[in-house]
Amino acid sequence: MEREDHNKNEIHDNRRKPVNKRIDDAYARYMADQNNHRIETNFRTIFVVVLASLIMAINLKSFVDQGDLVPGGFNGIIVLLQRIFSRYLHISLPFMPLSILFNAVPAYMAYRTVGKKFTLLSCLCIILYSTFTDLIPAFPITYDPLLISVFGGIINGMALVMVLNVGASSGGTDFVAMFFSVKKGISTWNYVMAFNVAMICISGLLFGMESALYTIIYQFVQTQVLNTMYKRYTRKTLFIVTAKPQAVSDNIMGVTHHSTTMFKAEGAYTHQPKYIIYTILEAGQLPLVLKVIREVDPHAFINVVGSQSVHGNYYQKPIE
Repeated sequence: MEREDHNKNEIHDNRRKPVNKRIDDAYARYMADQNNHRIETNFRTIFVVVLASLIMAINLKSFVDQGDLVPGGFNGIIVLLQRIFSRYLHISLPFMPLSILFNAVPAYMAYRTVGKKFTLLSCLCIILYSTFTDLIPAFPITYDPLLISVFGGIINGMALVMVLNVGASSGGTDFVAMFFSVKKGISTWNYVMAFNVAMICISGLLFGMESALYTIIYQFVQTQVLNTMYKRYTRKTLFIVTAKPQAVSDNIMGVTHHSTTMFKAEGAYTHQPKYIIYTILEAGQLPLVLKVIREVDPHAFINVVGSQSVHGNYYQKPIE
């Protein structure tokens, strides 16, 4: 009975504070914790961008070039131009100047509309990737075109996930697609796919359809890796059974800006009063949310399920 009264008192005391004040307090605690690790986080972000750029450059020289494959986006145009000039004009074009030329205008568009931090980190990735591509010598790992297509797609997909997870991209058509999504409210990913298909067809006509077909395998594998490992657009639904509903809800809202819904409940075995908290958030936020829930209620029961689709007023964290 004492425990029940204590829980009621805690809820009552918490409700005396304005809702915005409680959420702001939770968010302030979260930001204070984040600021303590900001230098660490920035160093980690740059390290990941450098490592991913190196991996993509090695993949281009060891898999993509060896299999005569065509990467997607503006990098595909650059690779096609290099092969055309090399085969038909016997001129070797460097990768970096072409990369900067093709990415300059899209980067400016993204800087003005999408996010400054995102664009600067993406530009760092573009410069490093282009530099590594020009400096690293070609060294084939295998000559089997199927192995090249499959493992090249896996490696490049994982490197892209690394970059995306720290808030950047490899640039090119990513800049253009995100610009039109943010500025015009239209999706351009179908146009990007059509653009990639056109490049594959051109490559097939110029250098043989066999390499074009293997390019389709390469890009399909890369896309599957991205869909599996990149969690920004994957939703998770949480059902939390807790005796401390207000503290749990405040912490969730403080670190995610997602609201929650509370249901009164009762334990069937103990007959103790409980509350069920319902909320939806990004899959990438799940580890942090589980941590802040455990901080206020180590005994909370948490059920996590996948969300097929979400309709309504759902908060999507903006790209910085």
